[in-house]
Amino acid sequence: MSEDRMSDNGIRVEEVESVEAPPKARVADVETAPEKLERKRDYLEGFLAAKPAAVEPSAVGGDLYEAVINALKDIYDPEIPVNIYDLGLIYNVEIDEGHAVVTMTLTTPHCPVAESMPAEVELRVGAVPGVGDAEVNLVWDPPWSPQNMSDEARLELGML
Repeated sequence: MSEDRMSDNGIRVEEVESVEAPPKARVADVETAPEKLERKRDYLEGFLAAKPAAVEPSAVGGDLYEAVINALKDIYDPEIPVNIYDLGLIYNVEIDEGHAVVTMTLTTPHCPVAESMPAEVELRVGAVPGVGDAEVNLVWDPPWSPQNMSDEARLELGML
C-alpha cells in the first residue's frame, strides 16, 4: 500500500508501508546440479608436490655455474666501484666438462685495463673448484652501453 502526496516545494512524495518479497531463485535442472557442482580437475595437483628437476652443475642455475658467476662478481672495474658482472661486461658464460668460456667486453676499447682484465677473469674463473680450464673471449660487438648494467649497479652509481 502506498500514498502519493505533494510536498511544499512541488515534489511528489510516495510513502510505502510494505513491499512484496522478491521471488526466490530456482535451479531449473535439479538432476544435473550435482554434476555441475562437482569439483573440476585441479591443474595444480601434483605440481606443488613435485620436486624440482635436478640441474646439471654446469648449466645455468647449477652449482658450478653459480660459483663462476660469484667469482666474476668479485672482480671490480678499477675506475667504477661496481663488479664487472653487474656492470654488464659479461655477455655469456659456458661450462662444458670443466672447461669454462667467458665472453665479455670492456666499457671502451681504450680502457686502461684492456690488457689485464681478461687475464684476471681467466685466473679467477680458473680458480673456481670444478673448473679445470678457463678461456676468455674479449668482444667489441655488441658494444657495451649503460643499459647493460643491472639495477643494483645503476643504484650504486646514482643512475636509478
